[in-house]
This record gives sequence, C-alpha cells and structure tokens, in this order.
Amino acid sequence: MALMFPRLARNFIKNGYFPTDEPTLERVLSALAPSQGQMHIIDPCAGEGVAIAEAAHALGRRQSQVYAVEYDLERARHAKRLVNQCIQGDLMDTLISRQSFGLLWLNPPYGDLSKDANGNIGYQGQGRPRLEKLFYQKTLPLLQYGGVLVFIIPHYVLDDELVGWLTRHYSGLRVFQAVDEQFKQVVILGTRTRQRDQAPDANKSIRALLLQIGQGLTPADALPQEWPFLPYTVPSSVNGPEQFFRVSLEPEQFAEEVSRLQGLWPQWDTHLGAGQQSLRPPARALSHWHLALALAAGAISGVVRSPTTGKVLVVKGDTHKEKTSAVEYTERDDGSISETRILTDKFVPIIRAWDMTPGSYTQGQVLTIR
Repeated sequence: MALMFPRLARNFIKNGYFPTDEPTLERVLSALAPSQGQMHIIDPCAGEGVAIAEAAHALGRRQSQVYAVEYDLERARHAKRLVNQCIQGDLMDTLISRQSFGLLWLNPPYGDLSKDANGNIGYQGQGRPRLEKLFYQKTLPLLQYGGVLVFIIPHYVLDDELVGWLTRHYSGLRVFQAVDEQFKQVVILGTRTRQRDQAPDANKSIRALLLQIGQGLTPADALPQEWPFLPYTVPSSVNGPEQFFRVSLEPEQFAEEVSRLQGLWPQWDTHLGAGQQSLRPPARALSHWHLALALAAGAISGVVRSPTTGKVLVVKGDTHKEKTSAVEYTERDDGSISETRILTDKFVPIIRAWDMTPGSYTQGQVLTIR
C-alpha cells in the first residue's frame, strides 16, 4: 500500500516521521501468523496507519481489531480511515488498558529527549535518554503475555540498558537489518514472556549480538524475503481494551465530542433525573420553625404567593458557614500572659426573596433575610 500523502512523505525527515518502507513491511508481515479468534493489534506511532492496516490484512481483517495513536493531525485523519479506533494526540497523554493487545507494532520517533521548562525529561532509566526508550517504556504494558513485538529502531540505540530490557521482557528475539538502509534501522521481533518463565541463559547469545550491533561491531542479518523460521503467532484475546482515550482534549476535539454526543449529557434523566422527581407532601402541616428551616436549607424554593397580602415572591434559601474568633488571655503563675485564639464555626441561614408583586414599591428588588 503506497503512502497516501506524497507531500508528507517528502518531508518526513524534517517532521520526524520515519514510515516503514514497503519491502521491510512486506517481509516482516511474512513472519506473522494469526491465531484462532479475535485479535487486537496496536500501532502507538501509527503515522498514516499504513503499517498496522497492512498487518491487519495479513492476519485477517475480520479477525483483527486495529488501534492506533498518532500525534500529527493530518496523518491521524488518514489513519482513522484505515483502523477501528485512532487517537489523535500525544501517546504520553493517553490512557490505554494494559495487556490488551496481541501485536505491538512500534516504530517510535527517533532522537534524544529534551528537557521541559521544569528541567524534566519524563524518562525513567539510567542510560542515555532517547525517545525510542521512552516509547518502549510507555508501550510495553500494553502487550499481553504471549503477544508479539515488532520494534523498528536505529541500530545505534541498542545500548546496554535497552538490550537488558528486551532480553528480560521477551523470548524468541530475532534482529534483522531493514531493507532500506538510509536510516540504519533494525527490526527486532520477539514474544513477551514473564522473566520467571525464561531459562537463565536463554537470551545470553542474542544479548551479546544486540550489543555488538548497537556498537556497530557486527551488522545485522538481512531481513529474509521468505520467512524461514517458525512464525510469530499473534494471540487472540477475549476482550479489547476497556480504556482507549486521550486524557486531555484540544478545543477542536472537544467540539467534535460535544457534537457527537449532542451535548455533554445526552441522557439528561440518567444524570439529573433524581432532582426532577416530585416530593411527597409532609405528614402534617409545617410549623413556622419548620418552614424557616426548610427555606434556609434550600429545600423550599420557587414562587410564593401570600393569600393575605397578595405579595408574589421568588424565594431561594441557603446556609453558609462563617467563623467567629475570640481571644482569651490567661495569667500564669510566673506572671506571664498566655493568649488563646478560639475559632468557632457558625452556620448562617440566608433567605433571599425577589419581589415580583405588581405595584409594590420594592418590585424587582432582592430582599435578604439573615
């Protein structure tokens, strides 16, 4: 599948956009095999969504539920046409359920991390802070155990720290040189495994190989045109992610959500129905004290008409808390004076009435009873 936006493709270096080249994509897909059942797959740096959409077609589009995250607005709009759900925004500003996906296609942004205004870089590690490592840390929990990782990064990012993470988190690791060598990329495939389930020296040889490739001492093998090994089977999952959304919204996205939901609360009765229910009448007539208390508490409000004077008032009561202070002085035995400040909470009822009586000299005024 060719890129749909040639202008974006021409400027991908300047924009930090490194799409997977088509020969590499085709050869990696030959290493994947579907399982029986519904599969959920994700690309957290989806670009235009081409790579993860092709993965879905290779695994079986009807069996695959495809999720994507893309920062760039224009690329995200295109990705939304190819996947089931797409978040436009920063991956670090998303909330996605853990262990929800059988395939993680990770071709993250490349480069060193820069500090923010507070001097933070958001990276939890001891080695060189890189974007590739930050995205690895963020996306590792999304992959279920037994799930397949496709990790595409420049070979020089493979330092001791990143190699240690890979060999602890994955089994069956293999590394190959990408077909297009312009960006010095390698493709790493593996199956997520609990560390306790791995043999002690299972990844010793691949660890040494990854370090040598990262240091430029050994080139990675070429990615085979036809996959000669056992395929990586993408496991199925019963349910997809319960949470898949962006934490904050841009004004444009907020407007889209309001338009889609026809307001913030499309089911008004569900949220506010309890306040619309009619109240039962009291068992007996309220005394003046009960009436004053109910008014002050806000339980009684609305239009009140006096049967004797004909006054029409719009009444609303409320109660707020005030603090009263007092100071006590005490003389000690040694002649010194101690000062004690006492703060006491005091509940103050306030009843406001808007005089709507025709011809009244206070018509239109708000009367306050404290």
